[in-house]
Amino acid sequence: MRDPAGRTTIIPMKPIVTVAGLAGIARLIDHTLLKPEASRDEIRKLCEEAARFGFASVCINPWYVPLAAELLRGTSVKVCTVVGFPLGATLPQVKIHEAEESIKLGAQEIDMVINIGALKSGQDDVVECDIRGVVEASHRGGAICKVILETALLTVEEKVRGSIACKRAGADFVKTSTGFSTAGATAEDVALMRAVVGSEMGVKAAGGVRSFEDLKKMVCAGATRIGTSASVKIMEQARSAALASTAAAGGHDATL
Repeated sequence: MRDPAGRTTIIPMKPIVTVAGLAGIARLIDHTLLKPEASRDEIRKLCEEAARFGFASVCINPWYVPLAAELLRGTSVKVCTVVGFPLGATLPQVKIHEAEESIKLGAQEIDMVINIGALKSGQDDVVECDIRGVVEASHRGGAICKVILETALLTVEEKVRGSIACKRAGADFVKTSTGFSTAGATAEDVALMRAVVGSEMGVKAAGGVRSFEDLKKMVCAGATRIGTSASVKIMEQARSAALASTAAAGGHDATL
């Protein structure tokens, strides 16, 4: 929301963590490994951790989709991959093909990057069409689509226009960042995106979310999914905080 001075305000949400509710925290997280030098052993470890903690998904590059799909078969963890990543400047038809082929190989969630240059050039119709092509391809294949704005490169007005384009194109989520640009998610950007898209869409905060405190700030700002490579550390911190809170409450399961 915005105050009379035009600033984005963050609306506090109900605390989300209890000892019994740690599984709910895990289900917010896309356990992420997108570095180009990631090895098969690292992907195996990522998938093992995701299955153990019950994360929402693993987010990996398209090359590793078949491996992740095989390793996660029979679990609740989804396979998420990226399209037009990380620059977003790929041709629209290439993005569509990349999404379609990834889904055939086992991807269940697609995180695409918008055409950032087109947005900054005021070509909102081009941006929306680019998004819609991947959204429709994703939905045809039974996958959901999250759309990365790369907020660090955008003005406030561009973030608003980008979020509107995502909503008009039928995306399931709008997402802050690739994690490969000049900065990642901020609570203010998450709050702005949530205010623009309303309650009908998800908002994913990604890039720089490295602690349980970071996660809480993003969720309180309106995020419904978190992309991070620090997932295990976050869960360990969440468990420690929940146990401490329970002890302080005399053994009762207290919220944080």
